[in-house]
Order: sequence, then C-alpha cells, then structure tokens
Amino acid sequence: MLSTMRRHGLTLALYAALATGITSGVYLLTKSTIEKQAIQQQKALFDQVIPATIYDNALQNECYVVTDNSLGTDRAHRLFIARKGYAPVAAVIETTATDGYSGAIQLMVAADFNGNVLGVRTLEHHETPGLGDKIELRISDWITHFSGKQVNGEQDKQWLVRKDGGMFDQFTGATITPRAVVKAVKQTTLYIQQHHQQFESLPHCEAE
Repeated sequence: MLSTMRRHGLTLALYAALATGITSGVYLLTKSTIEKQAIQQQKALFDQVIPATIYDNALQNECYVVTDNSLGTDRAHRLFIARKGYAPVAAVIETTATDGYSGAIQLMVAADFNGNVLGVRTLEHHETPGLGDKIELRISDWITHFSGKQVNGEQDKQWLVRKDGGMFDQFTGATITPRAVVKAVKQTTLYIQQHHQQFESLPHCEAE
C-alpha cells in the first residue's frame, strides 16, 4: 500500500511539474505580446487626453511617481511629462476623486503649465449605472467638456457644477459624482500649474 501511495504521489508531482512548466512557457511566449498591447492601450488613452501636435516625446518613457494630497489621496500616482523639442510643455497625471457617490473615482487628467485642461478620462469607478456612470465616455460625452477649460486659481468659482453656481452640468438625479470629478480635475490642473518645475526631480516609475 505504501508503494502505491508513493506511485500516486510521484504521478501527482510529475503532473504538477508539467502543468507549471506549461504555464511558465505560455507566460514567456505571451509576455511580450501582452506588454505591447498594454503600451498600445496606454498610448491610445494618451491620444484622447493630450493632442499629439503639442508634444514629440514618448510619454511612456517620461513616467514619474508623485505623492501629494491635492491629487485626492496620499498614495503614489503616476505622472507623465510631455515635451516639445526636449522642453516640458504639459503633464498627464493619474489622479483620484475620493468623494464619488460610490467611492473613489480614478481619472487621467492632462493640462499645460498655464492652467489649461487638455483632456480628462475616467479610468475606474463604481458609480451607479444609469446615473453616475455618465462620467464614462462610452455612456456620455460629459467628460470631454473639460478640454479647453482654464483654471484661474483656487477661488475660481466657475469650477463647480451649475447647481453650485459653476459652469459644469450635473446629472439628473446625480450631483455628487460630477461634483467630485470637477473638484478633482480642478485640483489636479492647479497641481500641474503650480509644481511643474519640480516634476523632473520626482522619482521615476519602476519598470514593470
């Protein structure tokens, strides 16, 4: 009986080793393809928030890590510097709107150094379907209305939803979500404007 158990144990060990080997092989074969697809998807997202005509560098290669509460939380966010002829002209930041109706909303905000918003996209959220999910481009074009808007300081009262006296539409039955996004875009744009001279001293993103 002991011999039988040993044979079964050896068989199971061989199957486990074989499965591990196959899994590792598949991972190695597909790793390069997955990485290329991730880069292409990120580039497509960059193209939505920042005009390709204003910069000429590879944004993925200009990734820095920033930690600042004005970006919603004290966790690390990724920041990408856009350059034209080696000179920094704008930045793209992955930022957080912490006070959404159903929790934190992850955003990508691009702005130049004069307080002009170039583009905004929603990366992740848990807002109510049919109400707060209008911050998604596939649901509504609301998120595109930030492009071309300028933030004129902390006290700029235009950077509110219309219900609060500002210039941005709220959603029918859902004011908390757009209010949170407007606030986050404003604060992120101000951060870019006020701190851009320090960006190149930030730590670089670790290679994945």
